[in-house]
Amino acid sequence: MRMTRKLVFFAFIFLSLNLTFEASAQDSIQPSATRSKKAASYKISKAADDLKESLDANDEVQIAKNYEKLADGFLEKGDNAKAEEYLKKALATYTKLKRTSDRTRVTRSLAKVQESQQKVSAAIKSYEAAGAAAEEQEVIQLNRNDANRLRNINNPAAQTSFVQSNIQLLEKADKKEEVADAYVQQAQMNLQQKNKDVAIQSYEKAITYVKDQPEEVAKLKTEIAKVYASDNQFDKALEISEKLLADAKTANDFDTQIKQLQTLATIYFKKNEPEKAVLCLKQAYHLALQQGETDEVKNSLLQLLQYYKTHGKDKESIALYDDFFQNFDKLIRNDSSLIDEKTFQVTEEKIRQLEKEKALKDELIAKKNTFNYVLLGSLLLLLLLVGLIVKALYSIKTKNKEIALQSLRREMNPHFIFNSLNSVNQFISQNKELEANKYLSSYSHLMRNMMENSNKDFISLSNEIEQLKKYLNLEHLRFQDKFDYQIVVDDALDTETTLVPNMLIQPHLENAIWHGLRYRETKGLLLLKFELNRGKVSVIVDDNGIGLTESAALKTRNQKVHQSRGVTNTKERINLLNELYKTNIGFSITEKNSGTTGTIVTLTFPLLDKV
Repeated sequence: MRMTRKLVFFAFIFLSLNLTFEASAQDSIQPSATRSKKAASYKISKAADDLKESLDANDEVQIAKNYEKLADGFLEKGDNAKAEEYLKKALATYTKLKRTSDRTRVTRSLAKVQESQQKVSAAIKSYEAAGAAAEEQEVIQLNRNDANRLRNINNPAAQTSFVQSNIQLLEKADKKEEVADAYVQQAQMNLQQKNKDVAIQSYEKAITYVKDQPEEVAKLKTEIAKVYASDNQFDKALEISEKLLADAKTANDFDTQIKQLQTLATIYFKKNEPEKAVLCLKQAYHLALQQGETDEVKNSLLQLLQYYKTHGKDKESIALYDDFFQNFDKLIRNDSSLIDEKTFQVTEEKIRQLEKEKALKDELIAKKNTFNYVLLGSLLLLLLLVGLIVKALYSIKTKNKEIALQSLRREMNPHFIFNSLNSVNQFISQNKELEANKYLSSYSHLMRNMMENSNKDFISLSNEIEQLKKYLNLEHLRFQDKFDYQIVVDDALDTETTLVPNMLIQPHLENAIWHGLRYRETKGLLLLKFELNRGKVSVIVDDNGIGLTESAALKTRNQKVHQSRGVTNTKERINLLNELYKTNIGFSITEKNSGTTGTIVTLTFPLLDKV
């Protein structure tokens, strides 16, 4: 009957407590967690509320930060699985946002959490990822050392060298908590190598870096007490635990009191003083009941039941059983962590819903952005197509202008050709063979020169003057008794580098000779001047012929058409040159009226050395 009741009792204890606290009953707690579970619960609740707000606002940076805060809260509570879950979410967001320093920090935290859960392969990968993401050489080496330490998990001596390297790096960077963690790691390796004295020294060094964190100091001193106990140095172990218990009572630190009573019980059991051990466990049990610390009630209760079972003390077991059930409702009411757990479950469900809504929003935004990019790309493509069409049309228009300009430039004055041939015929009929040969030779040179330059819009001033001289020589050979000519070039002009429009001047020389000078009764003068005025080249064709008015009265219809076409040709060429080369070529014709006869033609264009 007693055995039946005891079995029922054990079954109930395990079912009720394990189902209630399955999430919080973790085997390993992060060494750097220093706050109480109540503080951790508050931190989790606050981070969860902040996370909901950031999810509602779709603030990616704050979402990642709140995931990280949630993970820290679960670390302090000892729920490493939950901490890992939220660290992964924070890492995913930081990676998406390309926040390198945050990604490096969270990846290293994730590696530590995975290591604390004995997920060695995952932890190695996380340490390697943290090192790869880091920018500082010290951080790269730190993570590399941790990855190598885990690869040598069965070789404590090799592990120690990597930990010592990390200690040096962390001390240099003044990261006290991480230095303390590294010394704890070193102590654990010392214990694996049976170097208990060295392990105690490592724990003591760790304490110097967390001396302003009482809970952490108590935890490390407890580890030292365990080492002494394992080495049968019970007095030293008891001294440490009793001192910690006394300090906890002074500070009204009930969590530490409970843990130290449990530690003292363990030491007393090893020292073969079970009565004292049971007394400590009972004190821990009752204190945990008062404070609503269900986990600690469970731990103390299980140790007491195990002792009673081993020693066949069924009566004591039943008494403990009855006491537990009498206080069970009170325990549940006093345990705020249960309420916090339930509240967080509701909050977490809301977070899950918000995460789904955010994922849906992100998907819609992504589709919208894709559509916008496609639309923008189509518009850009259309604009590019329009630009190419405009460019092609502009190119065609420019080419047409160039062709038109070449056509105008290549127009040969039929009068000049006819008169030249007529002059040769006249020389031959008068048996002036020498003059005929000379004329034909000059004429052919001029034609060849004009043909060579026929595809050029601008030529050098020296080349233009040479062409004009050949032309004037031909006309002077024909009308020797009618005019002389003179070409004057400003010394400020460099005839080799200065560029002028090709054969734009020749038609005006022809007009001056054929419609002005050849009608004079006396010999006239044709003056061609090239001047540099205020950065512009001025070309002046000055003749003392009969002038525009009298010339118009003498002209035949064909002559009028010819002269009109010559002026029109000049204006058209000037307009085309101005459009194609963005120049500002000017043109004017004036008649002398101050007691002398004649005409002045002026051409102006910018001083150019390249086009």
